Amino acid sequence: MVIGSEFAGLDCGLCYYYIFCNHVKPTCGMSKLLIRRWTTLQRNYRELEKSIHTSSVKYDKLELPKRLPFWKNKGPINWKSFGITCGIGAGLLTYVAYLKHVKNLRIDQERKRALGKASLGGSFELVNSEGKTVKSDDFLGHWTMIYFGFTHCPDICPDELEKMAAVIDELEKKHELIVKPIFISVDPDRDTPTVVGKYVKEFSDKFIGLTGTKEQVAQACKAYRVYFSSGPKDEDNDYIVDHTIIMYLVGPDGAFIDYYGQTANVEQIAASILFHTEKQKALNNPGWFSSVLPSKPAIVSA
Repeated sequence: MVIGSEFAGLDCGLCYYYIFCNHVKPTCGMSKLLIRRWTTLQRNYRELEKSIHTSSVKYDKLELPKRLPFWKNKGPINWKSFGITCGIGAGLLTYVAYLKHVKNLRIDQERKRALGKASLGGSFELVNSEGKTVKSDDFLGHWTMIYFGFTHCPDICPDELEKMAAVIDELEKKHELIVKPIFISVDPDRDTPTVVGKYVKEFSDKFIGLTGTKEQVAQACKAYRVYFSSGPKDEDNDYIVDHTIIMYLVGPDGAFIDYYGQTANVEQIAASILFHTEKQKALNNPGWFSSVLPSKPAIVSA
């Protein structure tokens, strides 16, 4: 159907409305242009609607990636890389500690070689409770502790011998370390071999009591720089002997190692002896595990 001339004077907007509402064929150029634009808009709208619908369907079915736990994180730093780094660091620290310990052992060996044996300590020859001659060389291969005293001592000697016995028992029971305790009398006039033998057994069956002539006792005291002097006698011909109150630690090679005064207790002495025995093992047979040894003694000798 063609629109007549009666509509020729109408505005294009009204013509546009009339055409689309009554489904008639336009005649004017403007109306045809509007029809083409409208058709294009409709087509673009349908395509946009279709694309939006398709996209919404795809996004509805899309699954978001799951978040991995922190131990499975594949970033630059994870548990695997952290463990490898710690292992390498521990290995380097162990190696550095080993090199440091080997260096200290070499320094100790060189110092011992340069200085030789200490001026303290030395050989002696005395008599035991059975009347047999005993030499210092008889104790080679054993750790020994030596204390100088006398059997008539009222309090100090018994206290020190009890302390020594406690140290010996602790080392043997807790650490399976055998140390031979030796008591040397500085009073040869009254302390015969039999008297010394009975006296030391009151503290421990492990004690070895030694005495001798004045010359033999003086030689032993001189070797260990022990001072002793007999005091004045009383009405009963009794007297006190003033002497050095020290325990001496001697190594298996017969060399003086350390000493402990009256102020050192059982725990301190035992810890120090353990340190020296472990250090001696490291000097004789250094190895990887010897790096765990302490770098200094457990106590300072009193």
